Formats: sequence, structure tokens, C-alpha cells
Amino acid sequence: MSEARAERLAALVAEEGLDALIVGDLVNPGDSGPDAIANVRWLTGFAGTSGLAIVGPERREFLTDFRYAELAERRVGDAFERVIFDGPVFEELGRRLRGRVGFDPAATSVRNHRKLAAAVGDDVELVAAEGLVERLRRVKDADEVDAIAAASRLADEALEWLLERGIAGKTERRIAFELETRMRELGAQPSFPTIVASGPNGALPHAIPTDREVGPNELVTIDWGAKLDGYCSDGTRTFATGELDEELRSAYELVLRAQLAGVDAVAAGAHGREVDAVSRGIIEEAGMGERFGHGLGHGVGLQVHEPPRLSKRSEDTLEPGNVVTVEPGVYVPGRFGIRIEDLVVVTAGEPKNLSGLPKELRVVS
Repeated sequence: MSEARAERLAALVAEEGLDALIVGDLVNPGDSGPDAIANVRWLTGFAGTSGLAIVGPERREFLTDFRYAELAERRVGDAFERVIFDGPVFEELGRRLRGRVGFDPAATSVRNHRKLAAAVGDDVELVAAEGLVERLRRVKDADEVDAIAAASRLADEALEWLLERGIAGKTERRIAFELETRMRELGAQPSFPTIVASGPNGALPHAIPTDREVGPNELVTIDWGAKLDGYCSDGTRTFATGELDEELRSAYELVLRAQLAGVDAVAAGAHGREVDAVSRGIIEEAGMGERFGHGLGHGVGLQVHEPPRLSKRSEDTLEPGNVVTVEPGVYVPGRFGIRIEDLVVVTAGEPKNLSGLPKELRVVS
């Protein structure tokens, strides 16, 4: 797998007129978090905190330090020459780089760019080459789709387990803790901090769980995801804890109609702005447009937020293999919030929905 991905990236590097591309985190090299190491993981399979790759038409090198020598041997394999360095990483890069070398400015700090420029000397031209790996990563292969689907199934199982045990009377913080604990028990970890937003807190799209107890006859939004074998899921459901008034029921049905239409609009060749407009138009026609202030969705893979985007400002066009969320919402300050989110695969035909939980309004105890 890593060899095929390296070949694709090497071809893209050559198309950009580069002799090599540095892949990895040049902000905190040696101490990279999961998002910062995502490009390296996609390319090589390595998931430690210290790893850089150099890829060009004629070269495949992977650099790490002593801590990860054995892990690199297990995960990276023979597709890359493995280099275990002892000393400053920029000095090691300086010894190895020649010609026109690309770096990703989004993954490079100003300070470390200066260090890199000083290390490589005058015979190297550093060229900003943003997003080359991401350009390839946005189209998932079959194994990646299967991994995301497995994470989604696990997340659904964990939420069902939680709902069977009830949420009314529990604090938002407790609900989030129980859900995240269950995902860990099932072999995953949360792909992001779980959102549990009840009653008026639901009006905060990215609410942080509080000590507010979930009360009767109100809405509760749960936005959660699992990370399994490196790949993420992301989903949202909004539940009722009893009888709702007409305003809440009508708002829920509105969001559901917008969400279903948005899923149907996910198709190869569709523009991100167009898909967003399908759901947004339904909410706007109901006079609630100002209550839907975020984009419709985003890509999901090794990171829970990655290209392509579905929003009013998106410049992306969907392709088969993209995996995106569809998550319209309505948020009324001081009253309630509603969001419904599915994880959808773009195919050559009908979209494939990876979210298995029902979306009709569900009353839970």
C-alpha cells in the first residue's frame, strides 16, 4: 500500500517540477500529534510522533529517531529507505536535500523554515508546495472506506448502548464520559471531544458538555465519533426526552428534510457549494436561514476535518471516493438546537451512507 501511494505522490511531485517533497510536520518535528502526522501515516503507515518522509521521482526516504526504530521497521517496511538519525532533524534534512525541494507551508513554522533554509545551503531551492498529499488523500481507496465504515459502526454501537441505559437526569458531562468510555471499551478512541448539548445549550453548535442535567421534554444533541485503526467517524443525532411543543417538532422536521435532501445531493461532479445550497435552501425557505450559520459538511478520513468541504465558500468538486459529512442544523439562542449528521461516501452512482442509526425523531428516557 505505501509503495503505491509513494508512486502516486512521486508522480505529482514531478508534475510540480520538484526534485523532492518533504512530507510531515515541520512545526513540532519529533513531537507531532495525530493530525500533524496524518500525511506521513497515509504515505508510510507510520503512526508515531517523530517521522518525516522525503519523496521524489527517484527517492523514498523515511526519517525517524531511536525511539521509533523498531516501529518504523514494522510499519514502514521496505518501500522507503529507513533513516534513524541522532541529532537535529534540520541538519539531517540539510545533508539529504538537493535541487528544488517542496515543503508544505501549512505544516511549517516561520522559525523552522529559517532553520531548514540555513541547513540546506545555497544548492537547494525551497519551494512552497501546499496540499499535495491532501490532494491524494481526499480520494479514499476501498480499504480506507472500509476502515471509516468500521469506525462508524463502532460509534453507532456505543451510542445505542448509551441510549439503552438512559440519558434523562444525567449531566451532559456524564453522558459524554460514558459514551467515550464505551468507545474505548470497544477498541477505539474518540475522534474528537464528544458534544452533548441539552435544552438551550443545543443552540451552541460546538457546545462543551457541562454539569447541566438533561431534563424532561427537551432536545439533546449528541455529536460523537470513533477513531479506529487511525480512521475517524463523525455523526450527530438529536433526541427528545419526552413530548415536545410544536416549535421544536417543526424545527426537527425541517432539519430532517434538509439533511435528507443534502445526502441525496452528494454526487460525483457536484460542487461543494451546490450541495450546501440544497440543504441551506430548504432551511432558508422556512425562514430559518439565519439559524444555520455553519457549512453543511466536510471530509473525514485520518482526520475528522479534512477536504473536501461542503459550504457556501467551497471551491471543491466531489469525486468518487470522497467521504463527507452532511450536517445541517438550526440553532435558536436561549431555546434549543438541532443537528443531524451522516457520513456519506461519494460513488459513481448513488451516495453510500455509512451512518446506520435512524433519523426520525426518537424519544429516549
